[in-house]
Amino acid sequence: MLTAIKQQKLLNSLKAYRKDFLDGSLKELDESGTRIMINRFLSDVLGYKQLEEIKTEYMIKGTYADYVIQVNTIRHFLVEVKALSFQLSEKHLRQTVNYGANEGIEYALLTNGRNFEFYKIIFAQPISSHLIFSLDLGDAAGLKHAASQLQHLHKESVVKNLFKPLWNKCEATDPYNIAGILCSDAVLNCIKKLIKTRYNEKCEDEIILSAVHKIVTDKMDPALIKPFKAAKVKVKKEKKVVDDEVPVEPDVIVE
Repeated sequence: MLTAIKQQKLLNSLKAYRKDFLDGSLKELDESGTRIMINRFLSDVLGYKQLEEIKTEYMIKGTYADYVIQVNTIRHFLVEVKALSFQLSEKHLRQTVNYGANEGIEYALLTNGRNFEFYKIIFAQPISSHLIFSLDLGDAAGLKHAASQLQHLHKESVVKNLFKPLWNKCEATDPYNIAGILCSDAVLNCIKKLIKTRYNEKCEDEIILSAVHKIVTDKMDPALIKPFKAAKVKVKKEKKVVDDEVPVEPDVIVE
């Protein structure tokens, strides 16, 4: 996380970016013009050095990603730019994910200069992606929230590997993971105890699970709910005292 002073500086940079590019009449800007905006965004807002850390037209298997952010030889995330006049689409996302998958880059920023979508690429079969956050910098009222999210993409945060806690929080609050927790033995036992206390009734797990599923399945596929496993608590073993070994009491000094 950036310090309060640096967060305020980031917010001020976002306000300047919005004033210069998003407050006026730039509505039909093409992709090459939008890249000028993104050059400014990556350097002035996120703090990366031109040329040295902002790699443009990065070649990936015969085609080119618009940008790859590389600091100290580590490629942290790629940036795919579409024209300001375009709405970001599923097609644009697939192209972005393909770039990341082919180059082994885990994170990607898709943008049209106004809308910013930050994804983690999931290297599984099949390759997929997970939206971490999306922002509309055209919304002046949302700039403070945007700054709180974009601080994770700032150079000072990226070099400290702060994508990891950002993704961890995102994964922890994923609805399917939460659903898995709701269906876990620990929660079911808690529900059974509460039912017993409140209604003096003993319910089978299947009945409670059916009720929980009714709550969560209106908007999600139960087949996608991820099973929850409680973390194992490590218990420190006390050192055993041998029968003929007498514990030594500390010396007490009386003044």
